[in-house]
Amino acid sequence: MYDTVIVGSGPAGLTAGIYAKRAGLECVVIENTPIGGGQIATTDRVDNYPGLLGVNGMDLGMKFREHAEKLGCEFKDGQVVEIEDKGSAKIVKLQDGSGIETKTVILALGADHRQLGVPGENELRGKGVSYCATCDGAFFRGKDVAVVGGGDVALEDAAFLSRFASKVYLIHRRNEFRGAKALADEAASKENVTFVFDTIVTKVDGENSVTGVETENKKTGEKGAIPVNGVFMAVGTKPNVEGIAGLPEADEKGYITAGEDCVTSIPGIFVAGDLRTKQLRQVITAAADGANAVTSVQKYLSN
Repeated sequence: MYDTVIVGSGPAGLTAGIYAKRAGLECVVIENTPIGGGQIATTDRVDNYPGLLGVNGMDLGMKFREHAEKLGCEFKDGQVVEIEDKGSAKIVKLQDGSGIETKTVILALGADHRQLGVPGENELRGKGVSYCATCDGAFFRGKDVAVVGGGDVALEDAAFLSRFASKVYLIHRRNEFRGAKALADEAASKENVTFVFDTIVTKVDGENSVTGVETENKKTGEKGAIPVNGVFMAVGTKPNVEGIAGLPEADEKGYITAGEDCVTSIPGIFVAGDLRTKQLRQVITAAADGANAVTSVQKYLSN
């Protein structure tokens, strides 16, 4: 029986593996992708991880993994379908029908950005299409960008990007924002932010990098184009929990409820990284969660 099973091999899961081995715990990391590394592995350049300015996301993810491997962390491929709670023991059930017995579980499945699903979006991801303004905004200093969305995140992104970009187009499919009025007022106060209402993006243009977006007015049907160098998709995120039974309590969006100690509603099950209810979802906060989760695991095991 393992001391802990870590589900997910992004920064949170890999940091949990590192801290678990340093604590002398028997652990295994379950990953359902060949490479691991989580969202960070798809990021071309990371400028907000302390001490590693400009590191490639894939390289950073591999550094996390190499660190865990050198400490003797075990890895196993598999898709988790259920966490069975048997009190002092948990069974992590995999899609292939096998099960792993453990004293505790750390859920580090992460979350993924919702996509518009328009032509050019996937092809230009990381080449001007971004899902994180705080991660990538500084790359667009002096350039024109678009933000797509109408909630709090879109409004915050527009205001944030106004510090760097020459022009920010905030494109929303409705004629009023869903986000807080205070955030809308702040975005509106920026001289270089322009609201584009009743409009959807139908395509992202560009070959090696973004050159613009094609649009359609939902009321008039008029088609248009906006030349930009970057497109920030702010249409929400979704936790990676689909098809998994036996999970702890979650909020209305599906994120598992826990504080910074990563303790969930089920004793012995902990959550770390983007899957946790939290203010900021970044690689540095994911790594911090991984460390905190193992600390909570140790306390649980000692009791």
